[in-house]
Amino acid sequence: MATPIYIIEEKKLRRNLGLIADVAAKADIEVILAFKAFALWKTFPIFREYIRATTASSLSEARLAIEEFGAPAHTFSPAYTDDEIDEIMKCSSHLTFNSLSQYERYHKRADGVSIGIRVNPEYSEVGTLLYNPCAPGTRFGVTADKLPDRLPEDIEGFHCHCHCESGADVFQRTLVHIEERFARWFTQLKWINFGGGHLMTRKNYDVDLLISMMRDFHKRYPWLKVILEPGSAFAWQTGQLVSHVVDIVEDKGITTAILDVSFTCHMPDCLEMPYFPDVRGARHIDEEKESGDTKFVYRLGGCSCLSGDFMGSWTFDHRLAVGEEVIFEDMIHYTTVKTNTFNGISHPAIGLLHENGELEILRRFTYQDYRNRMD
Repeated sequence: MATPIYIIEEKKLRRNLGLIADVAAKADIEVILAFKAFALWKTFPIFREYIRATTASSLSEARLAIEEFGAPAHTFSPAYTDDEIDEIMKCSSHLTFNSLSQYERYHKRADGVSIGIRVNPEYSEVGTLLYNPCAPGTRFGVTADKLPDRLPEDIEGFHCHCHCESGADVFQRTLVHIEERFARWFTQLKWINFGGGHLMTRKNYDVDLLISMMRDFHKRYPWLKVILEPGSAFAWQTGQLVSHVVDIVEDKGITTAILDVSFTCHMPDCLEMPYFPDVRGARHIDEEKESGDTKFVYRLGGCSCLSGDFMGSWTFDHRLAVGEEVIFEDMIHYTTVKTNTFNGISHPAIGLLHENGELEILRRFTYQDYRNRMD
């Protein structure tokens, strides 16, 4: 295909879904999909074969849950607003408040919705502050010292999010802090949501440890329903972003292959984190430290006018040519929901590679998509 495209592979998606469903059954927990990481609703018929619910963080995501997934959302937002809260309630089965003041403002409007409070255990092993929800000064959650001894009667759950692409060993250590700070309220609750960041579909993730931990947790608190809401785990390693070389330029000894995709528009986490994505058939290098077999070295540049729209140095086993594909691996989770049309650059197309080898184009984007954002 001549245009850039995200390709999600059904076989790999079902592999992840099957593993997650198996974990949920063996651990007696509910694992739900977080839209903030994956919201390709045309794939929801596949998801519904394995899971029953989703999690939303805005009115649009809550509507997507009820309208396209076919089930009300588990909703959390840092701050609800007067003009949206009632419609959010209609689309939600569970609603978590980020603060006691938000709870006081809106809880009486929650008719038939299970109410929760987000809590902050003041412990997280997420090293990058940009992604650490428990960093000092965080705007997320209520610390134990701010909770009353007796919770309001309509608060039925706690929501606690501390992880980012973390292993079961990290969860094990974090759970100790959660229980130390909040277990004295557990007898007043019906459910606890341990949030996202549990990357159970990653190679070498200790699935058995997670199952064992949750079984032991149930023994300690048999009345509590346990919920996990990962996003990345569902779409982890399920597809790629296919781009093309459109020009090759050189300045001060640096050769840049300019692509028909943009890091700032289509892979913003690569600049925000930053991290280096995997590029098929290439290897990221540090030119100042590495020598040897690095004959074909290119900086990969995006197609926007942002000066910093480029990534590192990469060595290929051949000279790149205009029109050649450059494939970024594992670009389905987060990237597909964080794309933007800065500079009027169109989103890549979205395709689903079925198990029978047929590539179905789920969406192509046009000028109207860009123009409509300004209507």
